[in-house]
Amino acid sequence: MKNIIFVAGLALALAGGVQAEEKKTETTKVCVDAQGKDGKPIIDPKTKKPKQECKEVKKHKKHDATEVPVKK
Repeated sequence: MKNIIFVAGLALALAGGVQAEEKKTETTKVCVDAQGKDGKPIIDPKTKKPKQECKEVKKHKKHDATEVPVKK
């Protein structure tokens, strides 16, 4: 009985993993200059350039909608 439940759970887990891989969303890398508590950019002492904080952000799709009719 335990084997049947284990096999069923394993099959569901594998099927769910396949679906998750198919729904990949586009991501973009966004970088912003890091700022200290005083509001000034933090300068890296080695490169003498502002330190940057980068994140991966999901790119959302814009859906076109129909216009609302004007009442007369």
